[in-house]
Amino acid sequence: MSGHLLSWVIFLPLLFATVLLWIPRRFDRAFYFLGVGASALTFALSLHLFGEFIPGEFGFQFQERVDWISSFGISYFVGIDGVGLVLVVLSALLTLVALLSTWTAVKARRKEFVIACLVLETAMIGTFAAMDVFLFYVFWEAVLVPMYMLIGVFGGKRRIYATLKFFLYTMAGSVLMLVGLLTVYSMHITQFGFASTSIPDLLQVGITLSDQMWLFILFFIAFAIKIPIFPFHTWLPDAHVEAPTAGSIILAGVLLKMGGYGLIRLAIPLFPLAAHFLAPWIALLAVVGIIYGGLVALAQEDVKKLIAYSSVSHMGFVVLGLASLNAVSMGGAVFVMIAHGITTGALFLLVGMVYERRHTRLMADFGGLAKSMPWYAAGFLFITLGSIGLPGLCGFVGEFLVLNGSFHALVLKHPAWLVGFSVLGIVIGAGYMLWMFERVFYGPLKFEENKKLQDLKIVEVVSLVVPIALTLWLGVRPGVVLSRISPAMEELSNHVQSHVTRYETGKEVE
Repeated sequence: MSGHLLSWVIFLPLLFATVLLWIPRRFDRAFYFLGVGASALTFALSLHLFGEFIPGEFGFQFQERVDWISSFGISYFVGIDGVGLVLVVLSALLTLVALLSTWTAVKARRKEFVIACLVLETAMIGTFAAMDVFLFYVFWEAVLVPMYMLIGVFGGKRRIYATLKFFLYTMAGSVLMLVGLLTVYSMHITQFGFASTSIPDLLQVGITLSDQMWLFILFFIAFAIKIPIFPFHTWLPDAHVEAPTAGSIILAGVLLKMGGYGLIRLAIPLFPLAAHFLAPWIALLAVVGIIYGGLVALAQEDVKKLIAYSSVSHMGFVVLGLASLNAVSMGGAVFVMIAHGITTGALFLLVGMVYERRHTRLMADFGGLAKSMPWYAAGFLFITLGSIGLPGLCGFVGEFLVLNGSFHALVLKHPAWLVGFSVLGIVIGAGYMLWMFERVFYGPLKFEENKKLQDLKIVEVVSLVVPIALTLWLGVRPGVVLSRISPAMEELSNHVQSHVTRYETGKEVE
């Protein structure tokens, strides 16, 4: 197994999903235990991957390559750098948390639900590990099918509308990305005389600035939809509100990160000049998204929709950090992705717990829950503080690095103004999150049902322990993650700067 550790992490959930297909439906509880067992084993292997990864080294580790469709230059080519590593571990963790949450949440069609979650896990991890653009695109698109099923079959009353909106938005972006990939692929054949879909090979293609501009825009729209940032965000609140708890955890915790990862792995390195010249406009979009997401969140009465709009704001920091194109801010952007995945995934988990008890998510229907559910309130408060970036918790580290790096980013025309408005978004975020917590957990117990609510069950405590521990641990020991992602971010920043220098000295392809 050690020689193919990454492949085991990718395909183990799919292997279990295939086994589950043959188990009779009458063994209802068996699907839950097997699903949790499969995701727990995958998470354990991902932790082994994390431990075996060598911090501080440049390049990709755990590489595996096998010819697949040789006539088109397509191969099964996987490997991870520090960015892929932390996102693989995050995917494995949140899939486990999501499946743990289904103990009482999913009663009908449990077999299909567990299989969809496991197939989705393979597709997500495969996306973060792919080093071949064809393989990347296959995994990227494969995510749509189980996610469509999770929302469309197990979602709320408006699930069909939300699912179609999610599917159409994502497919539109995927088509644009496919056009860009095929263009770069054909350029490689023209320039080098042989076909290859390997990402390292495609990075050698010489592309003029004008071609880089329109190709980068195609890729950026595809990834901006997935992130999502303003104005490509409108599918997200509907999808979150209608998705089951497990779907929301995975959607917020992992799927949104695929957009940021796509910018890091494909858009910026393939088109570095375009990324450099368009950076100020991308940063402006990011800051608009930060403030817009916060202001709209302030107006929400549904707790789940409030958290959904908070994701638009948080992911704006990711895009701002990546647009700054220096190692500090881009490292901060990746850390924001990890922190957001942990805290927002946990928030959706917590909202799902109280929804199962009260079957409502409206803040007006709560009040005084701290008296009837003290342990639940304590866990919710801790995760909330992590989400708003309290120093000492994980949310603070990434946002600080993004703001610090962006303030010194020469590529941005007015970094001080952008950073200043970004800080306003943090203040707004603290406002709507603490206001929501006060309305839900304090004040009088207005409804009789709220007085009888049961506090956390054992399975709920188990599913919350790891996110709470990571929220504290990554806030106190961020170097565990930063030491692994920093080399990749330095390499990407140097890659962009070298192309800009060559362009300015007339050595870059015109």
